[in-house]
Amino acid sequence: MDETRRDRDAEGRARNARPRDGLGRPLPYGTPGVERQPEGVVRTPEETLREAQRLLDAGMPFHAHEVFEDAWKSGPVAERELWRGLAQLAVGLTHASRGNATGGARLLRRGAAALTAFGATRPHGIGVDGLIDWAGELAARVEEPRGGSAADGPVAGDGGGSAAGGPAPGVRPVDAAGEAPCLRPGDR
Repeated sequence: MDETRRDRDAEGRARNARPRDGLGRPLPYGTPGVERQPEGVVRTPEETLREAQRLLDAGMPFHAHEVFEDAWKSGPVAERELWRGLAQLAVGLTHASRGNATGGARLLRRGAAALTAFGATRPHGIGVDGLIDWAGELAARVEEPRGGSAADGPVAGDGGGSAAGGPAPGVRPVDAAGEAPCLRPGDR
């Protein structure tokens, strides 16, 4: 691959063809990566929730976000905020798993706020209130200082990761699979 040229898809749109790891981080060309989710797939809400839950349980929230994004872009207007909020929760978990405490907490809270309008209706059996509680609890936990003194460097909540792409010093990434939410009570 000539790295001075932009990657393009079959229709000529710019697309990054670099392989990705399980948390969606780009890897060097030629490195084996995790299969990316195809874009623009129209799924039923049931299929969307089943696939997103599978990916969340596998520790791949970045990929789950892509599934929710397809639903957000292709679903009925009345549900767009629901799917957008779920996508933001998945991206928040992605950032928290990468060690970006600030970005993770911010997106978890933003996603939870987007879901508040759906709490009473439980669309498609989604446990909206439980997801809102999960997001708030996880956001607070990832922002919490992880001990040490000021001489030890930054703690969780101080930044978005190191220049090398890993967590900032003093930030402990969360386990994406271990922290995966249950989208619909009783589905696990």
